[in-house]
Amino acid sequence: MKKIYILLGLVVLSTSSCEDYLSTEPIQKIAIEQYYTDEQGITNALAGVYDPIGSEKLYGSQLWWQLDSATDEGYYGRPTQLTGTMVYSFDPTAVNVSDYWFNLYDGINRANDLIAHINLPQMDEEKRQQILGEALFLRGYYHFMLVTRFGDVPLRLTPTTSPNDVQMARIPAKDVYAQILKDMTDAEAKVSPTKLTYSSRVYKTVVQGVLARVCLQMAGFPLNDTSKYAEALAWSKKVIDSGQHSLNVSFQTTAPAGKPATYYNVVNPSNGVASNNAYRQVFITEASDSYDTNELMWEADFKARGGGYNEGGRVGNNSGITFQPAATNALFGTYCWGFIKGTGLLFKKYDATGADLRRDWNLTTYTINNTTAVKTNINKTVQYGRDCGKWRREYEVNLSGDQNYTAINFPILRYADVLLMFAEAENKVNGPTAAAQAAVNQVRRRGYGQVNVSAPYALSDAATTAAAGGKDSFQLFIEDERMRELCFEGLRRMDLIRWGKFITNLKAASDDMDASPLTNGPLIIAAPQRYGALAGKNAFANGNKFLLFPIPSLEMASNTFITENNPGF
Repeated sequence: MKKIYILLGLVVLSTSSCEDYLSTEPIQKIAIEQYYTDEQGITNALAGVYDPIGSEKLYGSQLWWQLDSATDEGYYGRPTQLTGTMVYSFDPTAVNVSDYWFNLYDGINRANDLIAHINLPQMDEEKRQQILGEALFLRGYYHFMLVTRFGDVPLRLTPTTSPNDVQMARIPAKDVYAQILKDMTDAEAKVSPTKLTYSSRVYKTVVQGVLARVCLQMAGFPLNDTSKYAEALAWSKKVIDSGQHSLNVSFQTTAPAGKPATYYNVVNPSNGVASNNAYRQVFITEASDSYDTNELMWEADFKARGGGYNEGGRVGNNSGITFQPAATNALFGTYCWGFIKGTGLLFKKYDATGADLRRDWNLTTYTINNTTAVKTNINKTVQYGRDCGKWRREYEVNLSGDQNYTAINFPILRYADVLLMFAEAENKVNGPTAAAQAAVNQVRRRGYGQVNVSAPYALSDAATTAAAGGKDSFQLFIEDERMRELCFEGLRRMDLIRWGKFITNLKAASDDMDASPLTNGPLIIAAPQRYGALAGKNAFANGNKFLLFPIPSLEMASNTFITENNPGF
C-alpha cells in the first residue's frame, strides 16, 4: 500500500497510481546536505516528516492499542494485565509513553529541518509551497498529539542541531495551541486544493477537517475556550461545502476468485439476514489495498512485509477477531491476538434489535476456532466479551504470511467524523438546527443500511428528532453517535476529556462490567469479563491524574529545563 518507508536513512513514499509520489524501491542518497539540493531530495525529506505517523509508537499500534484503548467503549482483553497504560496504572518510566513522546518530537524535528531548508533547491514554486504546507501541517499535528496527552510541552520550531538544543522548558498549553492553529492555517493555504487519489498525504480538506478537531478540543476541557466552537463550525463546513467528500454508500457483493460465495454476504446471527452493507465496506477497503478518499480522507497507510523492509502496522492483529492458529497452519498469516474488546455499554448504545448494522460489525458476531478456522455464531443477546471486529484480516489482500504485521490502513480522519463535528459545533453555536440534524442523519442512515443517506428513513431518524428537543439532549445524542460510528478509531479518550466526562464515563463502564455475569449464559461469550473494569476503577480512584500522561522520565533526565511533572506523577 502507499506508505512511507525508511530505507538507508532515507525515507521514500510509494504510490501505485499514475501520480506516483515516490518510487517503491530503495535508492541510495547519502549525506543530509544533499537532501535539499533538488526537488527529489526535498520530496524525500517530506516523506521523512510523514514517516512517524505509521510508526508502531503511534498509529501503527500503540496509540489505539495501549495508550488510548481504555475508555467507555473498549478495554484491554487480558485478565492478567494489572499494570500499564491499558489499565491506568503506570508512572513516568512507562516505555510506550516515552516512545510516543520521542517519536512525535522526532517528527517535529524532521519538519523543522525541512522548513529551514525549503528555499534551497531550485524547483517549481507551486510544488515548493505545497511541500512547505504539508510540513507546517505535520509540525502542528505532532504538537497537537503532544499537547492533548501531556498538557504544557516544549514548543520546538527550529531544528535541533546540538545537544544544547535539547534544553527547553514547557510552555502553557494555550500557547502551544496558538502555534498549532498558525501552522495549520498557514498550511491550509498552501497544500493541494483538491483531494488526492490516495490517503497517506494531506490536502486542503484534510487540513480543514483536522482544524475543526483542534478547535473542538480547545473549546472543551481544559482550555474551555468556547469561542472555538464557531471556528470548528466554520472549518467543518468548508469540508462539507467543498463537495469533494461523501459517505461511502456502496459495497462489494461478488466474492473474489477462490473465495466462498458468502465472502461478503455472511448471514448475521443477530437478525438472520445477510450482513453486507456500506459501513462495513469502509473498513474492508482499508484491508484491500485500495482507497476511498471520498470518506477515508487521511489514513496511516501500511504495506505488507517484504523486499527486505517492513512497513506493516498491527491493525487487525492487535485489534480484531481472535484467531491464533499454529505456525504450520495455512492461515497463520491471518493471525490476530484480539487484545481489544468492546464494553457492554458500547453494545447497549446501539439499537437493541440489530437494525443499526454498525453494532454487528464493530463487535464480532462469531468466534473462530484456532485449528479449523470454523466460525461459531455468538448468541445475539451477548453483551460482554465481544472482540473489536472493525478490521478483519480475512479481508486483507496483501497477506505477507506475517503473524503480527498487516497491510490494513488505519483511519485518521473520516468524512463521517467531519459530519459529526459539524453537527456538534452547529448545535453549540446555533442549537439543534435542521442542518445539524441532517448531518447526524446522514451518518445514522448509512448505519441502518440505507444507500441514499439524503432521503428520510424513519427507523434511524426518529431518535435524532427526539434528541433535538434541546441543546443539551442533542449534545448527549451526538456524544453517543460518535461512539457508535467512530469506536476504536483512537478518538474516544480525547472526546471524553474535552467533554469533561472521562472519569464519570469510565466509572459507568466499570460499574457495568462489574455487574456482568460470572458464569456462561445469554449475556457473555465465555470467560467472565469483570477484569475489564480495572481501568475504570484505577482512573476513578486517582481523580484527574490520568487526564494527562506524565512527562517521560528519560526526557526529564536529559532536559533539565523541565523540573516538574504533571499532577499525580
